[in-house]
Amino acid sequence: MLRASLLALAGSSRVEQLVTTMPLSSGVVTRFVAGRATEDAVKVSSELAGQGLQVSLDRLGEDTLDNQQAADSVDAYRELLGALNDAGLTPAAEVSVKLSALGQALGPDGEAIALDNARSICQAARDAGTTVTVDMEGHTTTDSTLDVLAAVRQDFPETGAVVQSQLRRTEADCKDLASAGSRVRLCKGAYQEPESVAYQTRSEVDRSYVRCLRVLMNGAGYPMVATHDPRLVRIAGMLAGRVDRGPDSFEYQMLYGVRPDEQLRLAELGATMRVYTPYGDEWYGYLMRRLAERPQNVAFFARSLLSKS
Repeated sequence: MLRASLLALAGSSRVEQLVTTMPLSSGVVTRFVAGRATEDAVKVSSELAGQGLQVSLDRLGEDTLDNQQAADSVDAYRELLGALNDAGLTPAAEVSVKLSALGQALGPDGEAIALDNARSICQAARDAGTTVTVDMEGHTTTDSTLDVLAAVRQDFPETGAVVQSQLRRTEADCKDLASAGSRVRLCKGAYQEPESVAYQTRSEVDRSYVRCLRVLMNGAGYPMVATHDPRLVRIAGMLAGRVDRGPDSFEYQMLYGVRPDEQLRLAELGATMRVYTPYGDEWYGYLMRRLAERPQNVAFFARSLLSKS
């Protein structure tokens, strides 16, 4: 119930106005968000790389309403990729993009607009010596996102995919995506979805995660294991061992600010550990989804509110 309430609040403009105008960014937002500007993202990426960690940077911003906003997102990613290259942080640092930020919802032509914009970012990433991963969003865009991904991969096969174990369809999608050279991030999913398309309990989502993970580990692609769950991390290592996957043939991913000690532990063991690191002004929806994922995050948020009040 708490998770559903927080996800509902993520879409509330009234609550967003209240939260974003309160003086709590120094205590809460900066735990989960690298900063607002390109230089902030580069600085945090450099710090993470210095600890032996890899990075996937996400410029926050969804539900683009016009072509100019989409173009601004492309320009921001191109600027970021150039800055990462200049700082010598590629290929350890890559970028993640949401098609909703690139114009996917702009009417009948939205998918084509998002495709063109994604290709532009992928070209900039290739020029910078790194890669792009196309994030997955709500279930109503899954087919469109996979279609755009397939089109992008015709020219940029290194482009990463994302699937969510919360969705009932995902095991089948994993079978389709687990081909040679295919980078696939498996996460649980952070969107409120109806029972008709998604598992509703934690145990169901976890069991789906393991089934999907088994498909990816047994496939010819490159699994990206996005979870903070210690049990699932152990299962991933076990499944990788069963098929003789080395540390360069898959990776773990965790969110910036969540279980940083575990991130370092895995990296010190020789695993590839990538930190999903958001930056930008539009942090509200992202923060609310992070709170919904883990009760510990809610407690941290509440303590910060009290300390700032």
